[in-house]
Amino acid sequence: MIEKIIQKRLNHWLLSILSGILLTVSFPETGSITPLAFVAWIPLLLVESYFHSKRKAFSLFIQAYLTFFIYNVGTTWWVYYASEEGAYLAFFANSLLMSIAFLLYHLLKRKLGVKWNGPILICVWLSFEFLHFHWELSWPWLTLGNVFAPRVSWVQWYSITGVLGGSLWILVMNLLIYKLVVQPKKLLKNSYFISAAILLFAPLCFSWILYFSKDVKGTPYNVVIIQPNIDPYGEKFVLDNGEQLKSILDQADQVVSKETQMVIAPETSLYPTAKIYETGLRKEVFFHVINEHRAKWSNAGLLIGATTFKVFEGKNSPASKFIPQLNSYVEDYNSSVLFDNTSNPKIIHKSKLVLGVEKIPFVGIFPFLEDLAVEMEGGSGSLGTETEPKIFEKNRVKFSPVVCYESIYGGFMAKQAKNGSQFIAIITNDGWWKDTPGYKQHFQFARLRAIENNKYVVRSANTGKSGIISNRGDVLKETKWWVKDQFNYTIQLNSKRTLYQALGDFIGYFALVGFGMFIILRILRIFQGNKR
Repeated sequence: MIEKIIQKRLNHWLLSILSGILLTVSFPETGSITPLAFVAWIPLLLVESYFHSKRKAFSLFIQAYLTFFIYNVGTTWWVYYASEEGAYLAFFANSLLMSIAFLLYHLLKRKLGVKWNGPILICVWLSFEFLHFHWELSWPWLTLGNVFAPRVSWVQWYSITGVLGGSLWILVMNLLIYKLVVQPKKLLKNSYFISAAILLFAPLCFSWILYFSKDVKGTPYNVVIIQPNIDPYGEKFVLDNGEQLKSILDQADQVVSKETQMVIAPETSLYPTAKIYETGLRKEVFFHVINEHRAKWSNAGLLIGATTFKVFEGKNSPASKFIPQLNSYVEDYNSSVLFDNTSNPKIIHKSKLVLGVEKIPFVGIFPFLEDLAVEMEGGSGSLGTETEPKIFEKNRVKFSPVVCYESIYGGFMAKQAKNGSQFIAIITNDGWWKDTPGYKQHFQFARLRAIENNKYVVRSANTGKSGIISNRGDVLKETKWWVKDQFNYTIQLNSKRTLYQALGDFIGYFALVGFGMFIILRILRIFQGNKR
């Protein structure tokens, strides 16, 4: 039956389309039918099995590209609202990279044998996902393990494996169920059926045990979350900076209590139409305005986003730009700024930058690419970053400041939290994407970061979703889209570390080793063939 289906060319196209649709509707907020992730790869694997004995790698590549193009467009079409160029890059380039990874799996399997089918797919795909967190064209939004963001009770073991553990689970389940599809006889006695059942329910049961046994109590810590709801296209970079800041501070005044220890406002909320000189920050009018309000808040801290810059005599990094009028280099940053009881506000720069908007890839190798920058948020070209993950500390309470896109990088945030964070503060401006799945997915991914680090997450968005997430990943409070809002909430601090913070993305490293071994084995086969 299956063999007859895959013999017809039309069915190849239909199966490829089906895989793309299943991947899309299983993903958060574009269907959220999570269980479909366990079977979404099967139609594409059936197509691949047809081409296994045929020298038609390019034909398979086209089929895979169709699958991954549907997946990319179906889940991230909303990127178009923020950047037309960025959308094309996300759709076409990312689909291309996924297809190349799948083609590598096919070529290795064809040369090394069907018996290595599962291990090759797992090693190749997890290596791709792992590298996609770390290279110049990084775009890990569609990491398979992100699919479980709405089902946090299923993946509490992300505190051990990180999101790549979820990717591994999905691939293994697809491979086992694929075997059941092609070998359906004596189902209940089939070893693949037994293995699939065990590998489905064992992680679920383990997760439920972790979920219900996890301690959600800690040291009470009161925060105020601000959602200004300023249109990034029509107001944020047009309205008077002072008026915008006054509005944010007035919102805080309404809900700050005697217990409040931190007020949190969104990304680039502090004078959004200006770049703030970090060395001269104390001389700015807003410095005194903020401290006047903080005096009314019993000196609670204020975490707020800003575009800042530094001046250097020499080139500090590829992001440094020479300014002839100053005869110096200037470097811009997307920054988190903490106003506390110290004489100078503390600043940490965003380290994971949005491709095309905040970062031009390979600019260190090809400097002329800087001219292709996409302008947004009052800046252009590549921004500077920190050399290592950093955290803030106020009154002996440590926390991780996370700006927007950084929140999809689990490994990066684990390194931050490893420095002693007791909670995570995400500041973002999700209004670029309008009322689409984009801001909802972004919010959902924060739930996975809470699990990985066993920390409460507080989230302040310009608009979209602001909220509070427990260390189990449960949403305790959230705001609505396109509503000006503010609220007061007492979270629970804890300093406990997770195995994921200690081990990092160890699954990715193992996958790279496995991929490398398969490549070496393939090369050895070539030499052996030449000697005969």
